[in-house]
Formats: sequence, C-alpha cells, structure tokens
Amino acid sequence: MQSVSHDPAAVAVNDNGWLNTGDCNSTSVHLLQTGFGRCGATDACNGRPGPAGPDTTTPPALQPAPTPTPPGPGAQPEHLTQPDLLLWPSSWLHSGPTMGGCLSKPKPVEVKVELTLLDKEKEADVMSPNGKASPFSDCRPNGALGHCSDEDAAATYRTSHKPRDYVEAAVCHVKDLENGQMREVDLGTGRALLIKEHGEFSAIAHKCPHYGAPLVKGVLSKGHVRCPWHGACFNIATGDIEDFPGLDSLPTFQVRVEKDRVIIRANKQALQTQRRTKAMSKCSAVINSNTGFSHVLIIGAGPTGLVCAETLRQEGFTDRIVMCTVDKHLPYDRPKLSKSLESTAEQLRLRSTEFLQTHDIELLTEKEVVSVDVKMKTVTFQDGFKMEYRKLLIATGSKAKPLNYKGKEVENVFHLRSPEDANHIARLASNKNAVIVGTSFVGMEVAAALTDKAHSVSIIGIEAVPFRKALGEKVGKAMMKLFETNRVKFYMLNEVSEMRGHHGQLKEVVLKSGKVLRADVCVIGAGSGPATAFLKQSGVHMDSKGFIPVNKTLQTNVEGVFAGGDVVTFPLSLRNNKKVNIPRWQMAHVHGRVAALNMIGRPTEVKTVPYFWTAMFGKSIRYAGYGDGFDDVVIQGDLDDLRFVAFYTKSEEVVAVASMNYDPIVSRVAEVFGTGKTIKKRDVETGDMSWLIDKGSQ
Repeated sequence: MQSVSHDPAAVAVNDNGWLNTGDCNSTSVHLLQTGFGRCGATDACNGRPGPAGPDTTTPPALQPAPTPTPPGPGAQPEHLTQPDLLLWPSSWLHSGPTMGGCLSKPKPVEVKVELTLLDKEKEADVMSPNGKASPFSDCRPNGALGHCSDEDAAATYRTSHKPRDYVEAAVCHVKDLENGQMREVDLGTGRALLIKEHGEFSAIAHKCPHYGAPLVKGVLSKGHVRCPWHGACFNIATGDIEDFPGLDSLPTFQVRVEKDRVIIRANKQALQTQRRTKAMSKCSAVINSNTGFSHVLIIGAGPTGLVCAETLRQEGFTDRIVMCTVDKHLPYDRPKLSKSLESTAEQLRLRSTEFLQTHDIELLTEKEVVSVDVKMKTVTFQDGFKMEYRKLLIATGSKAKPLNYKGKEVENVFHLRSPEDANHIARLASNKNAVIVGTSFVGMEVAAALTDKAHSVSIIGIEAVPFRKALGEKVGKAMMKLFETNRVKFYMLNEVSEMRGHHGQLKEVVLKSGKVLRADVCVIGAGSGPATAFLKQSGVHMDSKGFIPVNKTLQTNVEGVFAGGDVVTFPLSLRNNKKVNIPRWQMAHVHGRVAALNMIGRPTEVKTVPYFWTAMFGKSIRYAGYGDGFDDVVIQGDLDDLRFVAFYTKSEEVVAVASMNYDPIVSRVAEVFGTGKTIKKRDVETGDMSWLIDKGSQ
C-alpha cells in the first residue's frame, strides 16, 4: 500500500488568479495498489506500465480517512473546524422566502455567536451542496480522498494566515436585523452581505460571482440566497453554489456578537474578489496525453461538460478526465455572443488554461467525434484517433437548423456559432445594412446589439409577432414596439427566397413576398436542433428529432453513458416528470453536476426550476418555470412602460413567470416552484402580489 497526499485547497485558483489558500484537515490518503484506477499505459497507483485498455477489475473496498481529533478547550477560532462552530438549527424551514422591503419593529432575539471560517475552506471537500456532511465524504468511488498533508496545511497557515490580511468591523446592532433579513455592510476595504435567519447571523460575499448581481436584492429562503438576475443559489452557511448558472462559490466571513454589536472579520482579498473556487483533487496518475484511454470522457466543452469535470474533481475524483470539443477555444460564455458582438474569446472564457491544467482537466480542442461504439466503449475522432472510456458524457449542444434558399454560396451570411462569427458580424455591419432572419432569442439579441452600429437593421419572421410562442402575444407586441422605437424594421409572416451577391459578397435578401432588402451582412437565427448525428449506429437511443432520451439521473439507455444539455429530453419534476428539452444555459450547468455525481455512484436526480434570461437595449427579461403549452397569460404592471410581470397559466395553474424591471419577482416565484407548491391563476389575477413580498432586504 502506498500513501499519497496533496493539498487541493491550497492550490485552487479561480479565474481572477485568487489563491484559495485555506488550510484543510490533515489527512493521509491511501490508494490500494490494484488495477482499478489505471490510465492507459500508466498505473495510477505506482507509475508502473499498465494495460493499454480499460481495466475491468472491481474497485476494492475503500478505506475512510482518519477523523481529525477535535481541538481542546481554549483553541483559537483559526484552529477550529466547521463542525466545532456550526450553530445553525437542524431544520432550515421557516414561513417562507423573503425579499425587498423595509424593517419592521425589531423583536428581542437570542443570538448565538457563529464563526464562519474563510481561512479553512470550510471542509469544502466533505460538504454536500446543502452544507450538510456528505455520506461520501470519507470514501470516494475511485478510492481516493482529496485532503492535504500535515506539512502542506502548516505551510499554508504560515504563509497565508496573517493578521494584516484581515479586516474586522462592527457593522450593526444585534437588533437591527430581524429574522429573514439581509443587509449589505461596509467593512472599509470591501462590502459583505450580512444575513439573519433563525436567530443566527452569517456573512458572505455580496455579489453573485456569475455576473456580479447584488445579492441583497435577491431572495433569502431556507438557508440559501437566490440571485435576483439569473437565479443562482448560494448556501449562506458554506457559500457553496447550490443552483446555477455560474461556476464559483462565495467566500464566507466570520461573525460574532460582542456587547450587542455584530462584528464581521473578513479576508481582504476575498472582499475584493467576491468569489471562491471550491477545493479540487488532482489526477493521481502520471498521464501521457497520447494515451488512448480516459476514465471519464466528455464530448463537448460547454457548461454541461465543464461543470461535470469540475464537480468530479470537487468530489475527490482522482482518475483521468478528458474533455473534447470541435471548438478551438477554451470553454466560454456563449450567451454573451449575441449580446456583446465585439467580445473576444479571451474576454468570454470561463476558465483559463492554467486553471484546467492545475486541476488535471484535459481539454482536446478542434477534435470532432465522428462515431461512438458503446459495446467497445470507444470514441473515434475525425482524424482517426480513438479513445476508450469507462464513463462517457455526451454534451455536444445544438446546431443551427438549415434554411432552404437560393444563393448559399454568397458570403457574409452567418449562423452565430463562435466569437469570430460575432466579431465579423459587428465589423461588417458597421454603418452598413444588416438583416436578421428569425425571431429566436439569439436573432433578436443580435438585432438589438447592431442598432447602434449598423445603418439599418431588418428582421424577417415567419410569425406575426416575435416571441409569441415563448412569451405570449402581449409581451411579444411590447417587445416589438421596443425594437421599432430603436429603428428596427420588421418583415413578419415572411421567409427568405434568395441571397443575392455582387462579386460573391451579399448585397440583397429577397423575400418570398417579393420584397427586396438591401443587406451587407445577414445573420440567421431561425432555431436549432441537437448535434447528435455522430451517434447513428452507436447504440445510444435517439428520438425522431435527434434528441437523446435520458432518465432522472441523465443516464441514456446504455449503462455508463450519460447525456445532458441541449441534446437531451429529460423528466422535469416541475411538470410531473414530463420528458422535455430545455436548451438553456442554467439547465446545462445543472445537468453537468447531476451527471458527475451519478458517475461516481452518488444517486442524484435533476431537481431544479428552469431559469433563463434575455437582454436587449439595456433591459432584461427574466423567466422561470416551464410554460410550454400555456393557455393564458396574466399580466400585472405596465407593458407600455416595460415594467411588468407575466404569469403563464395552464388549466388554472401558474406554470411559468416572466418579468421586466420587476426584480426579484422571478427569483421569488422560482423559490415557490422549488418547494413544490402550486400557484393558482386566481392568486395572480387580483393584482395583489403582497404574498410574494415579505420583510426581505434593506
């Protein structure tokens, strides 16, 4: 038996370069020296030559890590572990989530002191997303634990835990906050979010690490706070991200009460970065990049693939992980492509090369998969290279639906698929004529982004009103009016017949109605379908449209083969497990985490409320739920002023909600949906939404 140890917490680096240097419990990691855990030609345990193909040996019984000895009386807070200080009640339940509003008369409460440790990674590798000890914290399915050694932990403490790195400030009186309230407080060198729930105080970063939304304007409910912009959720005790979008968690800060004053002690750097990357393990084997075997192979490097890879490392997985993509770029923020056309791949990237290398997540770019053999557990690439796998995740996303028209050889006609496409569109449209084909969210966002660049912007749609199927005719008309106010011309109930060029360059778009539009650049945003053609004859079942049906754990009909993101239909618990396809950024993140947990033997089902957003002309529409097939829309607010809430109903039940300039209503409704409660149509028809508004933040 060989003893191996490492310190994932001490080397975790986020995209901003912030070292997450919290020390962790000193634990030696023991790997049983067997065939299980081998990577191609390298033995994972001892570096000796191993088999060329996958090993089928049953994994040995796993040995739990030794439990650290609790500190004695008088130990300083820096030396205490989270269980020593965890004073939260056993139940998180209370009357309901709260948001925006003012303070009511304070009530006397008994306050316990809670110290939430930033400088200890809060035992992140043994905590589940809900902040409770994971049943898998002591044993990992691949036989490895992700803890640091005594020497590494001591070194981290010596170099990183210096008094000058911290700031401490009294931020309010103990009675200034009632239960269920949040307040953004200033510590001099930065701000934090102070929270009071069930008589206990906690403090976390005040900005959502996704796009920087102020969490004080979000929704506090049952031990987590939900972002008001895009719905990400963070545990208020651990700071861990519990629902998406986004990759990073939040730093937490120490809180204590002295003489009725609430005092926060925080790391200065954490106050500046406002984000924390979870501790991750590393691959325990010496890997040759040309080795044709990976324990986990991920096809696709979008949010599903990236979150899957990161979750595996966060959960202590120490075998090989390979992601492959047809793109030439690192994983990037694709939703921004249509909203910020001049952004570069570097500006949009989600993780750096250094980050992936640090955490042993291998990325193969410009690698197109042409076939999968599930019997041989082999993937074949276009260049002939083959790779065997033990677990496979298919997350290839969507591809643009082809349009039938004359003149497909004409240049400067784009399907927005890459940062280069976006950059070309912006450059070609400058002071020229732009035509958008299709009223999808992507097409409409591109049109909005071009209005301050192009001489003219025209939109061609096959329906009478944009967004009618997704948001309803009333909301669609209001958005159409917004576009027209910004000089956009609509040609609805129409289709493209021909693209005409001059010297090969686009000059005109001809409609089936006979109308001819001047055009120097054209963007086609007429919908998309799953990118799954390579799976034909693979053994992976697909429906007639090319989608991959999966179960609640995202497993396909083939054991060990998972799929997620745009390519799947999955059971949505919110709609009585109806099989649905939801090609949204947030859902893709969720699928990545669920797939990873099930790969390592932690049964987990998809249980989330679908959430998406769109932004045009500096205004955002938030949306939560699943409104497909809605039969009525109840509007509260003012559509003309673009300050409204739209409730989508089906059979007298609210199934989805959308809003503009009404935050955090959508996040609040998402919380209600998440509890399994039903919102009736009659509840939203009265115009009284006080049931959605409680004490909230200040």
